[in-house]
Amino acid sequence: MVDAPGIVPDDKDWTWVLERPCPECGFDASTCQATEVAGLIEADAAAWRALHEAGRIRPGRPDPGRWSSLEYACHVRDVYVLYDERLRLMLEQDDPLYPNWDQDATAAAERYDEQDPEEVIVALERAASAIAARFATIDGATWQRVGRRSDGASFTIDTFARYLVHDPIHHRGDVERPA
Repeated sequence: MVDAPGIVPDDKDWTWVLERPCPECGFDASTCQATEVAGLIEADAAAWRALHEAGRIRPGRPDPGRWSSLEYACHVRDVYVLYDERLRLMLEQDDPLYPNWDQDATAAAERYDEQDPEEVIVALERAASAIAARFATIDGATWQRVGRRSDGASFTIDTFARYLVHDPIHHRGDVERPA
């Protein structure tokens, strides 16, 4: 695993957020309806845009062990792209196995902290809009289609949606909270 200098790779299994509120950001996926996720994603993208317009999305880590707000925005952009692809797989295939993704290696390889903030926010908005639109098409039994991560975690589209939406909301909180 490649990691950014000073950043401890996150190898936690975050699937517990489906069962109880996140103590760091307060989001409670267990009370969130999957049908609400498309709207939550659109609202999240608008909040990232507002942070950018307020000058809050920028390079430079607040401390060596914490990503910059720009790195968080890049990560959220990439999460939306990746999860849209995973959602497409779940809709088109029976019980797909998602390709691996090393978020820390991606951050280092893509030089997140050197990207242009405006370009990142535009791409984040585009990716959020795409996955929100795909979620908006889902109804009925389709919410119960399944897919799997390589670590064995299995999701229905319902649990996948609620698991996904925690990530960008959580990281937006990382940016909004003082260092």
